[in-house]
Amino acid sequence: MPLNDKDISTEKLPKHIAIIMDGNGRWAKKRNQNRVFGHHEGVKRVREIVEKSVELKIPYLTLYTFSTENWNRPKDEVDALMNLLVETLNDQVSDLMKQNIRLNAIGDLKKLPKNTYNTLQKVLEKTANNQGMMLSIALNYGGRDELLHASKIIAKKVKNNIILPENIDENKINSHLYSQNLPDVDLMIRTGGEKRISNFLLWKLAYAELYFTDTLWPDFKQQNFYKALSDYQKRERRFGKTSEQIDHEKH
Repeated sequence: MPLNDKDISTEKLPKHIAIIMDGNGRWAKKRNQNRVFGHHEGVKRVREIVEKSVELKIPYLTLYTFSTENWNRPKDEVDALMNLLVETLNDQVSDLMKQNIRLNAIGDLKKLPKNTYNTLQKVLEKTANNQGMMLSIALNYGGRDELLHASKIIAKKVKNNIILPENIDENKINSHLYSQNLPDVDLMIRTGGEKRISNFLLWKLAYAELYFTDTLWPDFKQQNFYKALSDYQKRERRFGKTSEQIDHEKH
């Protein structure tokens, strides 16, 4: 039976949802089209899921858009993805403003092609004062790269006596991450059938609920999103505690 808004408890929604949008290429291949066709279709799903997240008042949504490993794909596909990103940013900036969405980007952004980087910066600046959902796109992003980058900055600060080694704690590490302005992930969704996190938000996923679906990203529509949220709401999040402790805290 199809799920609707009434099947989702507004009190138990995740604050931060992260999505690995996998399966665009396979979706296109099944239709005898090139992989880029799948990426174009995938953009439509991004729009739908962003709109639904805004409706549900999800504060943070993070999308794995382009990983540090994706540069290893064929050059024509990488070029097409970068062009699609520029086109999408330009097309969607007015919608981001209308929906009061603040765009955020995490990753080693300076290694992006100049046109992609400049377009991204314009949209980041334009939406910077929006107060609604923060939509983060992970670009040239890798979880290990993020931790390595943070470690190098902290090491330099220790060397220059800006930070004392004994003052390094989780908060200090977090404040040097690309994703420093994001809370921990509550729900991570991966489409496309693979059951791994693929170097995504390693620090922020520490206590995330993981949801895997065989549905390819271009087929991941509102019903699929509701199904993931419904599944999340049935889980008990203990953060290292026992069920009895959680029950006691509720009462």
